[in-house]
Amino acid sequence: MTGGPATPAPSIVPAPRQAPDALVEYLLRLGDDRLVLGHRLSEWCGHGPILEEDIALSNVALDLLGQATMFLRLAGQVEGRGRDEDALAYFREVVDFRNCQLVELPNGDFGFTIARQFLFDVHAVVVLDALSRSGNAELAAIAAKSLKEAKYHVRHSGEWVLKLGDGTAESHQRIQRAFDALWRFTPELFAADVVDAAMLAAGVGPDLAALQAVWDGLVRDVVERATLSLPHAAPPIAGRSGRQGSHTEALGHLLAEMQIVARSHPGAKW
Repeated sequence: MTGGPATPAPSIVPAPRQAPDALVEYLLRLGDDRLVLGHRLSEWCGHGPILEEDIALSNVALDLLGQATMFLRLAGQVEGRGRDEDALAYFREVVDFRNCQLVELPNGDFGFTIARQFLFDVHAVVVLDALSRSGNAELAAIAAKSLKEAKYHVRHSGEWVLKLGDGTAESHQRIQRAFDALWRFTPELFAADVVDAAMLAAGVGPDLAALQAVWDGLVRDVVERATLSLPHAAPPIAGRSGRQGSHTEALGHLLAEMQIVARSHPGAKW
């Protein structure tokens, strides 16, 4: 699988003005996706199936945390309330997080982790590629830097999808079961709301509907080559999504672990 999207993402025309509140929300979504998924992947440290993969997953986690730091730092600056990336990571409640539900799901087995990672990695590549041409210069710079890492991530997870899908009967069954379970969470990745509409109108964010077709083609190409299958369509999202602060029970447990040190010793420096 190649690192970039198969077809060019739509161009984004710069606009002179942006809605600060919508921009903060948008940046939180980008940062929270990576913060939460990075923490999930860090849970594999010391538990990978082989040493090389243990190191690889840890490196991907570090990349995602680095990207989250940049997006959340910019969100805090735009917000103008004195909250930096650490405050946004450690001192918000569950309902204040804007990540998609896909990234907060427990790791499960290795096949589940790889399937989840692949679905997000392809999403990251197509979205970051579009955002690298954003009318917001700071966001475009972060996206361009993050895109280089995302291209590596999607090659890594895509190769594992091929290995597991076209491997043993056991590996095939496990990753197929993972895709079956995860597919219902994928519509949220491209469910545009008022924030996305505002960012598109301001020349900041991409047209998610246009990117979804690119994402779907890339995902299905690898999945089919791995002798796996996917449903033709996932059910629409019922009610509020993670983008509006509605999360699974798993996020509360994750944040309790991730935030415990900072909340127990507020203001501490190491």
